[in-house]
Amino acid sequence: MDVLEAMEARQSTRAFKPRNVEQTDIEQLLNSAARAPSGVNSQPWRVAVTRGQTKQRISDALLSARKEGAESNPDYSYYPTVWKDPYKQRRVACGKALYSALGISKEDKTRQLQAWENNYQFFGAPVGLFFFIDRDLNKGSWLDMGMFIQNVMLAAIGHGLATCPQASLAEYPQIVRDILGMDEQYLLICGMALGYADPSQPVNQYRLDRAPQENFTHWFE
Repeated sequence: MDVLEAMEARQSTRAFKPRNVEQTDIEQLLNSAARAPSGVNSQPWRVAVTRGQTKQRISDALLSARKEGAESNPDYSYYPTVWKDPYKQRRVACGKALYSALGISKEDKTRQLQAWENNYQFFGAPVGLFFFIDRDLNKGSWLDMGMFIQNVMLAAIGHGLATCPQASLAEYPQIVRDILGMDEQYLLICGMALGYADPSQPVNQYRLDRAPQENFTHWFE
């Protein structure tokens, strides 16, 4: 698969097979992802790979915090305080498409909650990645991190793997840092589920539209 095919194939996978991911595949895809550009080659990325008991401890702790009503305290604000169009329209359409694929009605609050809590279980993926950045770095390094994270997802496809980038896994960053023994100097950007997609699950069978380039591109001569 060439890079353009990988870009078209990438999607947020929310149902995984229990099949194990070989450590060599994870190492190789991270080595490939590290070819991402960064200002003055600063390479600001820091990655925690979690599996087995450690991943389960994080899942359990995040679920407990959520169920106990602990207020989320992410290291940064991912979403706007007030949504406006067209972003609001796209957000609503995204939610409708997801719940429709899961067969969950607007009135079924119990299953909606279960679907949301599935975020903290990495959607059944055997590997959970966490991406950190030094808090002393500035916005440019956050752009570098975005390019690195995208590279991780594309490299995963090259290894026959699927991913789902997850802002939800960064809602309680101190819980994650404490379990991993990560210094507070490092901010948690997001998590990511990594594994083999289960194509038989309806939640993996829908795709969201993207606006054509003429909607966001301005040409100047």
